[in-house]
Amino acid sequence: MKSSIRTLFFSAALIMAGLVIGLVISSSLSLSQESHAEEGRISKEAVDFLSKSNRAITEVVASVKPAVVNISSVKTLKMVEGPNPFFQDPFFRRFFGDEFRNFEKPKDQKRSGLGSGVIVDKNGYILTNNHVIKGADEIKVTLSDKREFKGKVIGTDQKTDLAVIKIDAGNLPVVRLGDSDSLKSGETVFAIGNPFGLTQTVTAGIVSATGRANVGIADYEDFIQTDAAINPGNSGGALVNVKGELIGINTAIFSTTGGYQGIGFAIPSNMAKNVMDSLIKQGKVVRGWLGVSIQPLTDDLMKQFNLRDTNGVLVGDVVDDSPAEKGGIKRGDVIIEYNGKPVTDVRQLRNMVADSVPGRSVKVHLIRDGKKQVVEVKISEMPSESAAQIRSVDNQFKGISVQNLTPQLRESLDIPKRIDGVVVTDVDDDSPAAGTLFRNDVIMEINRKKIGSIKEYEEAASGTEKDENILLLIFRKGATLYVTISAK
Repeated sequence: MKSSIRTLFFSAALIMAGLVIGLVISSSLSLSQESHAEEGRISKEAVDFLSKSNRAITEVVASVKPAVVNISSVKTLKMVEGPNPFFQDPFFRRFFGDEFRNFEKPKDQKRSGLGSGVIVDKNGYILTNNHVIKGADEIKVTLSDKREFKGKVIGTDQKTDLAVIKIDAGNLPVVRLGDSDSLKSGETVFAIGNPFGLTQTVTAGIVSATGRANVGIADYEDFIQTDAAINPGNSGGALVNVKGELIGINTAIFSTTGGYQGIGFAIPSNMAKNVMDSLIKQGKVVRGWLGVSIQPLTDDLMKQFNLRDTNGVLVGDVVDDSPAEKGGIKRGDVIIEYNGKPVTDVRQLRNMVADSVPGRSVKVHLIRDGKKQVVEVKISEMPSESAAQIRSVDNQFKGISVQNLTPQLRESLDIPKRIDGVVVTDVDDDSPAAGTLFRNDVIMEINRKKIGSIKEYEEAASGTEKDENILLLIFRKGATLYVTISAK
């Protein structure tokens, strides 16, 4: 009997334990489901905030997109081809007659290009990159409303890779220009353009850095770096801030694949505005000139000159009769401030001098023999560096543009005084020298004949034959070397 009672109690205990465990599990499941349900809800405050942010972004983009245009260009390439043995065969000439000669003539090719531009004036002025329209025979501008216009080149500036074109239209939508000098790393920006011909494409990112130089794109570099996606066709497009203001002209990307890898570069709007105004008003870019050769301060140089601060640049040379010489700047001076702004590096000082208005006096703070001094310099206009191309020749020098090696070029390209010659400013794609000569090469000799000016270059180049291999002595990136332009 007792055994039966114990068995009954034991069974009841098991049942009670099962009920308790079941209730606990059920309660846990209920709580878990309720917890997940709570986590899946988004608060009204969060939704309102995100909705307002989205509306703000779309409003900014909508205000800018109508002023971003598609630019298509066509460039005619003159094909150069040597005699083909097949076409010289007398048998085929007799068989086909004079018509056979038509097959021998190389046909010109047309190369198309796509890019973007930004309307900055309601009367039709458009900012873009020089490389977008360079050498174009035809320029077509397509607006956001699909209207098409013929573009006219107002001016170009190879040194900054900027260009201004104009269309015959009025009352156009424009983008307000912002102050690129006030940009800070981390600010939100939007890139708008036509990558791969996909019109009105918008990407977003942040300002990764400002003041990027030594990228190898232009002579005057002060790029805004951004991670907003920029791809081929975006060149010349708009980089805008959250106010819808133009703070940069999208120009290039850093890529090992040819596509977007998170690093894009834009020309600051302040630099673009200065270039644009000068091109529109004067047909050329007027830059200030100081007349010094400058270099960065290394640790060793700081020790030699007894300097404690790394800020500033060292004057390596002063051009004779230049504003710097007249103002009292000497070799060995360390320039630490220019026109009220601290000097941090070579690039910054070059850009500040270039942006200076010729004829105005500026104060230059410097260190000489360990002591701080202030001199006043009257900035002059940078002497003309117009390039020359021998257009009448039909030999290996066809399509090469050069200019004299001026003190300013020597300074900006860091060319030693022992080097003399003419500087290559451009090589056409269809030139026999394409792939052999490059921009900023200095041609020192042609067929062992020394070259010291454009006149001497023209005389030597015009005296060569079309089927002649040309030997050149050039200076490139700190070294002299021989190259040949081979007869095709």
